[in-house]
Amino acid sequence: MRSLHRMAVVCGLTTLLATAAHAEDWQVAKNEAGIKISLNEVPGSKYKAYRGVTLVKASVAKLRALQEDVPGACSWVHECKVQKLLKHEGNQSWTYTRYNTPWPVTPRDSVLHVTTIEGADGSLTRKLEGVPRYIPEEKGFVRVAQVEGFWKFVPKGDSTEVTYQVHTEPGGSVPSWLANSFVVDAPFNTLKALRERAEK
Repeated sequence: MRSLHRMAVVCGLTTLLATAAHAEDWQVAKNEAGIKISLNEVPGSKYKAYRGVTLVKASVAKLRALQEDVPGACSWVHECKVQKLLKHEGNQSWTYTRYNTPWPVTPRDSVLHVTTIEGADGSLTRKLEGVPRYIPEEKGFVRVAQVEGFWKFVPKGDSTEVTYQVHTEPGGSVPSWLANSFVVDAPFNTLKALRERAEK
């Protein structure tokens, strides 16, 4: 009986995920230098979700090491000013990041809960979830209100397919021109810099 229930739950989840995938309507916004950026409307949000995909000539293990060097990763994350590891426990970590923002926008910071999941096929998924109240807000910064997304690394021969997908609610007021450029520039510049670092 328990196995039947489990099967029903799995079937239900599969149907739900298939429906969600079908409902997604990703539009390619930029496709150059081997990096494809797509955007998707998010119901109830002014800000689009972004998805960047590229192929990197490096192993999943090397990319994982670059990601897990939290302070060092700031050098390839778009507009990252400083980044630090707050806590690490098993396959979970909590990180704090400060971002550069153009005047007159108030600088942003964010706190992320990162869960790392290893796939049987050698793939690696790092789920990203904003936890804005994990630590007190910092003076002079607007805390990013919501982050949902993931990194996914899938081995492809001697290379790795990298997918970086995120939806952000930046908090406070952000000019539309900045929001619109961010959802393209953030994944493109981040993936480009990560690829350059990994392929050295």
